[in-house]
Amino acid sequence: MNVKKNKIPIFISVAILISSILFLALEINIETINYSLQKRIPKLIALMLTGASIGFSTLIFQTITHNNILTPNVMGLDSMYVLIQTILMFFFGSTHFLVVNKGANFLLCVIIMIILSLVLYTLLFKKGSSNILFLVLIGMICGTLFSSISSFMQVIIDPNEFLTLQNKLFASFNNVNEDILFVAFLMIFLTVIFISKDIKYLDVISLGKDQAINLGVDYERSIKKFFIIVSILISVSTALVGSITFLGFLVVNVTRQITKTYKHSHLSLNTILVSIFTLVFSQLVIERILNIQMPISVIINLIGGIYFIYLLFKESRL
Repeated sequence: MNVKKNKIPIFISVAILISSILFLALEINIETINYSLQKRIPKLIALMLTGASIGFSTLIFQTITHNNILTPNVMGLDSMYVLIQTILMFFFGSTHFLVVNKGANFLLCVIIMIILSLVLYTLLFKKGSSNILFLVLIGMICGTLFSSISSFMQVIIDPNEFLTLQNKLFASFNNVNEDILFVAFLMIFLTVIFISKDIKYLDVISLGKDQAINLGVDYERSIKKFFIIVSILISVSTALVGSITFLGFLVVNVTRQITKTYKHSHLSLNTILVSIFTLVFSQLVIERILNIQMPISVIINLIGGIYFIYLLFKESRL
């Protein structure tokens, strides 16, 4: 059984490699190969970074909240991203520096969303009040509030600027800015390295607060650390390409099914690989095979939503 589990990352990695080669090579014009690769390689890197950050952050979030159907989006970060973009477009217009310059826009969104997450942390986990129902309630309230404000502004905004705003709100990997890509890679890489030594504590935290404390884990400190890591990763991925609501939920639950282990060292690696493969393969099918001009988030959210409903019915029968 251990041999089979050890082969899972190899199998998924090979699948990622094949999908990546096909994504880069299919329908490429030999005469303009350099130009085509300059466009496709940054997009491929963006797919991998987004997949890794969303998958890894969702796994951590589900563990610290002890719930396998939640995603970090419950904190309202995707709605906050929409609100930030709407406010910028509403007050400054589509030609303002903070809207046109992708680097400045990216950093502004990341900073605001991380600050929001820290505020939510103080509300949700301060003095041991990490109640899952309270978490869901606060997340729904924040998400609804942000969405309502965004919708109000979008109704009265200039129609031309509204179209520009809509293009920014769909999760898109087209025209990825290489400067943003480097900053995103650096933030994600340093974050993962920073938390890598603490992944083993997730095995104990998954047993519950009392058991974790009895086994010598500094529960409050660990939860705070993991929550901040989740906030950074999900903020970076959302600011990089937009919101993909059901991706994390889908890949984490699929990974749990194929890995069948409680060890987060294995779960983390496999989740990252499955998430990367899901994005790369989906983009390959949509863009290269079917030639459909459709945001990848539409397909993933559709499949993830159906899987979510399936799990709800499955759990209700137990």
